[in-house]
Amino acid sequence: MTRILRSDVLVVGGGLAGLVTALECLQAGKTVTLVDRGSRERLGGLALWAFGGMALVGTPLQARMKIPDTPERALADWIRFGELGDTDTLRLAWARHYVEHSRADVYDWLIGHGLKFLPAVNWVERGRFGDGNSVPRYHVLWGTSRLLTLRMIEAVERAGGAGRLELLSHMRITGLDRSGGAVSGASGVDERTGEELRFAAPVVVLAMGGINGGHEETRANWPAGRPLPATMLNGAHPSSDGKLHRLVEGFGGRITAAGEMWNYAAGIPHPQPHFEGHGLSMIPCKSALWLDHQGRRIGPDPLVTGFDTHDLCQRVAGESKPWTWHLLNWRIAAKELAISGAEHNVRLRDRQFLLFMKETLLGNHRLVHQLARESGHFLVDDTLAGLAARMNALTGAEHVRPEVLQATADAFDANFANGSKLQNDAQIRRILHARQWRPDSLRTCKPAPLQKRGAGPYIAIQTQLITRKSLGGLVTDLRSRVLDGAGDAISGLYCVGEAAGFGGGGACGKRSLEGTFLPGCVLTARAAARDITGKI
Repeated sequence: MTRILRSDVLVVGGGLAGLVTALECLQAGKTVTLVDRGSRERLGGLALWAFGGMALVGTPLQARMKIPDTPERALADWIRFGELGDTDTLRLAWARHYVEHSRADVYDWLIGHGLKFLPAVNWVERGRFGDGNSVPRYHVLWGTSRLLTLRMIEAVERAGGAGRLELLSHMRITGLDRSGGAVSGASGVDERTGEELRFAAPVVVLAMGGINGGHEETRANWPAGRPLPATMLNGAHPSSDGKLHRLVEGFGGRITAAGEMWNYAAGIPHPQPHFEGHGLSMIPCKSALWLDHQGRRIGPDPLVTGFDTHDLCQRVAGESKPWTWHLLNWRIAAKELAISGAEHNVRLRDRQFLLFMKETLLGNHRLVHQLARESGHFLVDDTLAGLAARMNALTGAEHVRPEVLQATADAFDANFANGSKLQNDAQIRRILHARQWRPDSLRTCKPAPLQKRGAGPYIAIQTQLITRKSLGGLVTDLRSRVLDGAGDAISGLYCVGEAAGFGGGGACGKRSLEGTFLPGCVLTARAAARDITGKI
């Protein structure tokens, strides 16, 4: 006999968007069933492992740094960079909602939950031609997104006392129920025991994450006309397989922009993978030379991180081999090397302020040593010829000739032969522009020859494209209600976070201003909860 669980609200997915929805509904006095496919230890989803950067507009921190940001300015940047058009009605509405409410509904709300931000705003996704963030907006959570997630879990459990919260792990939703034209619950199965359950609820909130957690779905959704690499790493999670999206599509919902993704161009295999193909997303060093599989600098416009991630991914995907190389030295790595996420940012994650400042000012030699020790794709040698030999040993082919690698380094270093006034290199120009903003200059080296005396040893990092977030998803209105093909709300059905393309089925368009994902989860979740609690 199928067990039936009853509640006011069923939330499907225990990531940040699901947790915030559950919390707001519980605090309004509703009973909530929260189901998640992962284990209890993985409650929080990708947010549990994320770095915690947020694009926020008009904050007190920006004001203290004299950053002249406004919702109008942010919206103009958003529309231009994301290439949104006049017909993108819902996406534009969500973009406007984001820039107008990120201060109160995200920044102030998180501060109210006892969270803090680092006292500096970083400037990311500036655009190759200045068409991205026109001012710094990237706020970094002290404690990373892991602390945020744990705080939300604690708050949900506290608000769900007296039996008002039912939290179930390892639960996969297999169907949606409808009664009288409205959603009336869902059916599911415990993936450990095979037990089938029915969840009776007048409101179902979908917070199951993105579409492209598996490469089969990713490749099926890949836009025609864009280069697709032969192999990629997975920075999402296999459970984000799009099956529940397709189920809702059969229920009357609409998926849009499934092929728009926020991937990263410089992934490395995780040394201790959580699943097959698991990768880590490096934050590439601005001062590293980005090379093709033969050790030649990719150009004529060099690849430099921090300006246009969408462009980087397309250019890397278009290379003849599915990997590229980053050529740098120890001096660059110690100051600039970073890996996205909480796992490898332990000083920030564990709020070790003095050690965090020491590594920021003196170099993160700990991380460089760790990668040299743990990753077979992080190669170190005292000579460029020796490095070329290691690069070829890794790929199993003589792709990199030592004289070519030497010529690549020599050509870059020639920029410094006659002093700074005679330098003419696009990468150097972008580095100098980045260093004009003080928070970014702390993590960006002053331009210098790669073969500068005392800067070694040399390092080569083999990287490849890594999938991460879905920019598309189920179409929703500003109340986070799922819409059908006619544009009408499906009664009782909501969708939040990445499952909804962070609002409207793809609020970011083709590009994100970066850091729009965690706030997008909070904003869509709070919009859903406001509508739900005002009705039941």
